[in-house]
Amino acid sequence: MSESWRLDQSATHDSNQARYLGRACELAYLPAEVGHLEFKKQLGLEAQLISVKNTQVYIGRSEQSIVLAFRGSESFATIDGFRDWLLTNARNFLILPEGQLGTDFVAAGVGARFHSGFMSALADIWDEMFAVVDRHYSEQERPIWVTGHSLGGAIALLCGWRLQQHFLNVHQICTFGAPMIGNEAAAAAFVREFPDKIYRYVDVGDIVPKLPTVSLFSNSYAHCQREMVVGNTADSSLVEKLRSLAQGTKEEISEAVQNSLWSEIRHGMPSHMMGNYLSRLVK
Repeated sequence: MSESWRLDQSATHDSNQARYLGRACELAYLPAEVGHLEFKKQLGLEAQLISVKNTQVYIGRSEQSIVLAFRGSESFATIDGFRDWLLTNARNFLILPEGQLGTDFVAAGVGARFHSGFMSALADIWDEMFAVVDRHYSEQERPIWVTGHSLGGAIALLCGWRLQQHFLNVHQICTFGAPMIGNEAAAAAFVREFPDKIYRYVDVGDIVPKLPTVSLFSNSYAHCQREMVVGNTADSSLVEKLRSLAQGTKEEISEAVQNSLWSEIRHGMPSHMMGNYLSRLVK
């Protein structure tokens, strides 16, 4: 394991932590038969992949840390409903969770609403994932780091909340190119629950962190803080192009505009890829 790929729980968030967790997100895309070998070789973690439906997470552990790395959207075309989640029915997806999910998120407050698609993705994997994390934490209490890229970043945030509600202390949540997970009340609840523990990396040329959206001018969604910007302003032309396409859209985006937006989003994929984020962090 390279000396540069280490986690230091005693330090405030820094570039070393970001690179380590970014590498974990990149390795999360590997299949199980090689992923556990690379997690051990590169990050010093004994790791296993848990996969349920469309949600995948690597759970890695060392004597010092437990790391959860959620796999993101490998391709927008292969994730069920990802386009709809981000564009088509964004307002309708804002819900108050029910059942056990509702119990775990009640502390967010009466006005908090969360994206039902991201909630469902976490619910699919929760029982199997939590059993493993809880066992490792019970055997030896140590800091828990939760990370994810793209869709995986959204799930990572919700997972961090649920772990905290089940009395597993989350040390830090770090996401890369993640979409928004809920409304302003939900975002404010995360700030209260995780003061100075959420670090959200955003490339200025990546449009996915601007989503989900009802329109590019008014949005029912909000981001958790703290935002860590990478890239430079010259890369932000895609966002302006999207705003131009949606000019005049005040409420829900029409199907024709959605098609144009989605085409531009896919053309802008290089800025969204985990490899781009990691290369910027390494530089």
